[in-house]
Amino acid sequence: MRNLIILATLLFFISSNLFSQVGYEPTEKNLENREWFQDAKFGLFVHWGVYSVMAGGGDMGIAEWIMNHKKIPINQYEKLPAFFNPIDFDPAEWVSMVKKAGMKYITITSKHHDGFAMYDSKISDYNIVDKTPYGKDVLKMLKDECDKQGVRLFFYYSQLDWHHPDYFPRGGTGQGYTGRPESGNWDTYIDYMNSQLTELLTNYGEIGGIWFDGMWDKKDAPWRLDETYKLIHNLQPGALIGSNHHLAPIAGEDFQMFERDLPGENTMGFNQTGTISELPLEMCETMNGSWGFNIKDQGYKSTKRLIQTMVKAAGFGANFLLNTGPMPNGRIQPENIETLMEMGQWLEKNGESIYNTRKGPISPNDWGATTQTKDGKVFIHILEIGGENLLLPSLPGKIKSATYFVSGEKVKYKETEFGLMINIPKEKQDKIDTILVVEMK
Repeated sequence: MRNLIILATLLFFISSNLFSQVGYEPTEKNLENREWFQDAKFGLFVHWGVYSVMAGGGDMGIAEWIMNHKKIPINQYEKLPAFFNPIDFDPAEWVSMVKKAGMKYITITSKHHDGFAMYDSKISDYNIVDKTPYGKDVLKMLKDECDKQGVRLFFYYSQLDWHHPDYFPRGGTGQGYTGRPESGNWDTYIDYMNSQLTELLTNYGEIGGIWFDGMWDKKDAPWRLDETYKLIHNLQPGALIGSNHHLAPIAGEDFQMFERDLPGENTMGFNQTGTISELPLEMCETMNGSWGFNIKDQGYKSTKRLIQTMVKAAGFGANFLLNTGPMPNGRIQPENIETLMEMGQWLEKNGESIYNTRKGPISPNDWGATTQTKDGKVFIHILEIGGENLLLPSLPGKIKSATYFVSGEKVKYKETEFGLMINIPKEKQDKIDTILVVEMK
């Protein structure tokens, strides 16, 4: 038995090393960018591609997955770019909206699972410049505007590809309908992927980082992550790497992400590890039920719900990456703009309790969350109280003062052997978030 345990441990170690960037030491610039990332707290996720033309095919939740879910062969799906002409795309309008929403960065799809590049790729002509009547590099236009307005840009890149013939053997998706030959060279595909990443890292100036997705389609494949991660860190030592592989972080990654769940939670079934690392954290979420534009999906989450999710994410020390699926004409959905403006107004008043903070001394729970500044000031965010009295776990140390964030008035509280008892009269309760400021002795 002991020998079997040793063998299993050895195999795990070898497997981990095959995946990871062995001996990775982040540069000083990378560490500075991690700190910036943790301070930023709020970003815009953008899922935009030729799939938006079909607007989800009338089915809820399909959107960017329509090629796979509707089993559209490649030779038919390749007709979509001819209909993609986003003449109303205004990068200045997008970035201005992001800033008004209180967001500090944008993460946009450079290539999704359908394999179509939303930039001027020279590695493949299956891209927005060569295959659409629009004929312009929207990523370049957006990056130039981000630079002008002081917003950082990250590139989402799908490791999964339903279009490329050398993505073989097939994974859990994209099988049986695409018309691809049942053969291919996996290393050729990885070379292709690394070549496209080189384009993204050399043709657009300094970027925030690379947001990977799709490795979950073939978790045990020889992804050559060591090579890919070294490539990224060599070309842009400050760029942050994150991967939505639903696993614990792998060596070479600079932040850990959680899809549609708070860190450590798994209500959606995506996050298959309970591990919360010491790396910077981020959770991503949709405004309705779809990532890409879906004309039928009107299940928009309320501004209150989204703000409270952002607050709880901050309570875990995580950023909140909130998604929009732009329409095929290049405009952001009006419903999304309205929500973002409301969130921006809330952050304008309450942002001090979110930006530049780290996770608080009391973990998030149904009642709310805590955040903490680098000098030790604690913000207690009460989201649900159910009365006028709330008993919380004790804070680490004696309280010097407790006040309402908005008014500065003193809060009635009592430190007991059972925890911290707080009294919040009904008239003092905010319908979204009652914020208290606690100074410790």
